[in-house]
Amino acid sequence: MDNYFDNIRATGSSYAPARRSIDSVADSGTRNGSKRRVALLGAGYIADWHAKALASIGEIELVAVCDRMISRAESFAKKFDVPGVYGSLEAMLAAERLDSVHVLLPPDLHFQAAETILAAGVSAFIEKPMCLNPEHAARLTRLAAESGLRIGVGHNFLFSECYERLRSDLRKGILGSIDHLTITWHRELPQVTNGPFDLWMLREPGNVMLEIGPHCVAQMLDLAGVPETMAAQASNPVDLLSGQKFYRRWHVSASKGRAAIELRFSFVPGFSEYTIQARGSLASANVDFDRDIYTLRRHRPLDEDFDRYAMVADGARSARAQARRTLRNYLLSKLHLRSNGTPYGASIASGVRAFYAAAGGATDERIGAQRGSEVIRICKEIARLAVPPASHATVQRPELSEHSATDVTGSSPARTLILGATGFIGLELTRRVIESGHRVRVLVRSPGKFPADLRNSRLECLRGDLTDAAALRRAMEGVDCVYHLARADVKSWSDYERYEIGVTREIAEAALATGVKRLIYAGTIDSYYSGGRGSTITEATPLDPAIERRNLYARAKAASERMLLRMHREQGLPLVIVRPGIVIGRGGNPMHWGVGRWWYGAVCQTWGDGRNPLPLVLVEDVAKGLIAAAEAPDILGDSFNLVADPSLTAQDYLDEMDRVGGIRIKRHATPILKFYLADTFKWAMKVITRHPDRRLPSYRDWASRRQTATFDCTRAKVRLGWKPIADREELIRAGIHQPMKELMR
Repeated sequence: MDNYFDNIRATGSSYAPARRSIDSVADSGTRNGSKRRVALLGAGYIADWHAKALASIGEIELVAVCDRMISRAESFAKKFDVPGVYGSLEAMLAAERLDSVHVLLPPDLHFQAAETILAAGVSAFIEKPMCLNPEHAARLTRLAAESGLRIGVGHNFLFSECYERLRSDLRKGILGSIDHLTITWHRELPQVTNGPFDLWMLREPGNVMLEIGPHCVAQMLDLAGVPETMAAQASNPVDLLSGQKFYRRWHVSASKGRAAIELRFSFVPGFSEYTIQARGSLASANVDFDRDIYTLRRHRPLDEDFDRYAMVADGARSARAQARRTLRNYLLSKLHLRSNGTPYGASIASGVRAFYAAAGGATDERIGAQRGSEVIRICKEIARLAVPPASHATVQRPELSEHSATDVTGSSPARTLILGATGFIGLELTRRVIESGHRVRVLVRSPGKFPADLRNSRLECLRGDLTDAAALRRAMEGVDCVYHLARADVKSWSDYERYEIGVTREIAEAALATGVKRLIYAGTIDSYYSGGRGSTITEATPLDPAIERRNLYARAKAASERMLLRMHREQGLPLVIVRPGIVIGRGGNPMHWGVGRWWYGAVCQTWGDGRNPLPLVLVEDVAKGLIAAAEAPDILGDSFNLVADPSLTAQDYLDEMDRVGGIRIKRHATPILKFYLADTFKWAMKVITRHPDRRLPSYRDWASRRQTATFDCTRAKVRLGWKPIADREELIRAGIHQPMKELMR
């Protein structure tokens, strides 16, 4: 079972610290001039925001972070200068003297984590939802009360500045009595398309209401109270690649006294809207969270036409002032003159401050346990009302042949290992190997991204991390061919050195130690300089000689290639390098950054005029080339570029997206100099603020994105027998139309 608390139980540590109240600790700490000691449980995306929020509170000290993925905890600790790093909650509670722990885990782990924390005599601040049912919420509340501890629930949007203004005006009676309250959440959920599909949120149709619903339900309770009547409907179902059903639209109708209430959710890709509209007897108001704008509309002692003008003019002035404020706060944060520069970060910080400001006093009802419990109850009721009972039936998903990295047993073990198997190319390669009748082994952190059609006896799934050298060697036992398709999702050069180049070295050393017959490394054509108009690139072309002036990804890939080739020459590493072009096709995002720079999925800045042919290649053809690289004789030490014959420009690509989607993407043909100058301005700001990542901008790197060179892939076609799609219409159908239809399904 892939459960965070497996790690806790595995530690085998035992302790029984005396329970203590955070209030008493905080009071004594303040008297003694010390700070309250706080830890984070979970080092994912939301942890960064909590760390920044805590940094804005003078009497708080972030002393520890815990994550079952220890490498992620270490990276987080390095980023925020946190001294304590742990892989299990029990170990952290036993080793640290803590006043509170922030629970930043998936919802299904909240209760067990919070119960463990409270039992250790430590208060808990829990990201929404508090837990998954009111009974568990009541138990946590009772345990905290008995121990003199506190619980806070992070309903952070209740503290947004624009929301606070609505809340204040409503309580002052400025809007009069409320007739209608509409809360709209229209935001795409990328996990529905891309996974991982074993996320708790996607396991049952109603789970999304406990994951996303609490934002809107908490606002409904805060503004209108507990509804007296409620009806709900879920619609627009889609079958996930896991086989589970997911409803992409939800509508809730409720009432409280004379007020009608609507909650509207849409998780379909499109323009982002998160708003609250309140109509009262005296005025109406609107909150736009995405734009951080509050608008109050009320009448003046004027004739109708003049009143209409005054209302619109006042709204425009207010919107401009708020827009300037939001931009000013962002710029101040970049100059390190403000801790939280975005509305989202500021709202989280305000919620966290409210939790700690309540030490020794009453907790703000918006983050209190009672509100957290009521939110859970209503969200569960919405799910019950909206989703037919048959939809809750357990989906029979094919089981994976799943092991830990310590167990690679099997009656007919796989001879092929794919690293990076859950990526775009990795999934296609895995599918092709299985379709050829062979077993394949994969080493992944979580198998949740594997679609249902790959879950069969030919897929041998091992859980493990590429940073674990021992796990790598165990995964390679009995394997003939290893594909290294994984890439590091990091930003700094030091992290690239560790998680891209360092991990690649570990993989190569494991391959040598276990007698692997062929290691196929996926490089990138981005490591070439392809900004020379009229030039032709072959495998004989050296990688960019000025690679140090290029982007970190291209630089790290080139460094990995040099290291692997050196190991091939000096240690006999059985190496083959492949460099795919701009890969498109099924399972991919059609908003590809090889075409241009995308903004919000609606605006594309092409690299230059976008009229030169691009080095595109279908993902199916890349998979075929990779398989051929495992089978072709006498190619060790060679490299192969995988690019289809050029036929489409960026403008052609966008034309086809428009045509198949029935849309019109906004385009901006942007000179490379403009990208470079904007980058230079950002660099200057980083120099002023002494930002640790202040690399000198490179015009050469931006120019290379134009892809004005031509790739000649004769070597791959001759030595590997590689035959990429040559028909332009087929490239368009498989590479653009199919992923667009997948996106719009």
